[in-house]
Amino acid sequence: MKTLKEVSCGRTVRVARLTGNGPVKRRIMDMGITKGVEVFVRKTAPLGDPVEVTVRGYELSLRKADAEMILVE
Repeated sequence: MKTLKEVSCGRTVRVARLTGNGPVKRRIMDMGITKGVEVFVRKTAPLGDPVEVTVRGYELSLRKADAEMILVE
C-alpha cells in the first residue's frame, strides 16, 4: 500500500486508510477524504508540495505531510 504523496499525476486511487490522529486526521476527514472515496491526483508542485487533487467534485491542495497520512490502493 502506498501514500497519496507517492501517486503520480493523472491517476485515480481509492483511499484505504487514514493514519495520524487528533485534529489533523479530523481536518483531512472534514475535507471529504474518507475511507473508500476516490481521489484524482491533478498535479504536483515542482518541489512536491502541495499536491492538487480532486475529491467528491472539489479541488483541494494538500501539503506533503498531509498526503503522507493518506494510504491509497
